[in-house]
Amino acid sequence: MPEQFAADWLALREPADHAARAASLIGALQASLPGQRRLRILDLGAGSGSNLRYLAPRLAGAQHWRLVDHDPDLLAQASAHWPSAHTGSAPHIETHCEDLDTLVAHSLPSVDLVTASALLDLVSREWLESLAHRCAEQQVAVLIALSVDGRSAFADPLPDDGWIREAINAHQRGTKDMGQALGPDAPAAAAEAFQAAGYRVSLASSDWCLGPSDAALQQALVAGWADAAQAQDPAHQASLRRWYEARCARLPDQALRVGHQDLLALPCPR
Repeated sequence: MPEQFAADWLALREPADHAARAASLIGALQASLPGQRRLRILDLGAGSGSNLRYLAPRLAGAQHWRLVDHDPDLLAQASAHWPSAHTGSAPHIETHCEDLDTLVAHSLPSVDLVTASALLDLVSREWLESLAHRCAEQQVAVLIALSVDGRSAFADPLPDDGWIREAINAHQRGTKDMGQALGPDAPAAAAEAFQAAGYRVSLASSDWCLGPSDAALQQALVAGWADAAQAQDPAHQASLRRWYEARCARLPDQALRVGHQDLLALPCPR
């Protein structure tokens, strides 16, 4: 069964995602896109539409978005949550409930941009290389945001932070629905795959920078990390429990940076 993500987790992380994204890549992307007609955009693993809500207001002109995800409930939220504060015309949105491994096994629909957010750590190297090949067939621009890169640092370090981070990174590299997941190796693997497919690749940091105002997100993140570390290294359950309790106690003052990277891949002229 495909990975499942609760709608409340996606809503909780969305402000941090949007604040973290590498705005420097948007200008280069816009300059590469056709400006004479409606943009055709394919959003992979679209979930409840966070990538749509961030990117659509920042791209000029009329847009047609094709949102693909395996979860019909999340897709139903995506088109319903277009921000009323956005003054431009709303994009045309169509949703497709489909597994991503099935999608890249065939030719992609004809689009101008393939995009995704918080996806690549879940996929296999083979899937990623297939995606790069399918995108190269059409010479389509690619923007993939918020891929975890294995870095995390609390402003107030604890002795157990290091081994827990290593356990989390190892857990993220475990077997998922599309095979052995890339986990924190995703940004480097994506750059390599798209360069091999004939793309010019730019990577830019898009770190979460969380403070006391993000206590709810930090708590959910620490709880998820504790579960992942326990699954990866169950022999250290007592140490992990102490770490989790200490981190939760520090939430009112705690600051945390979580490493992510955004990737822009533009086809080289032929």
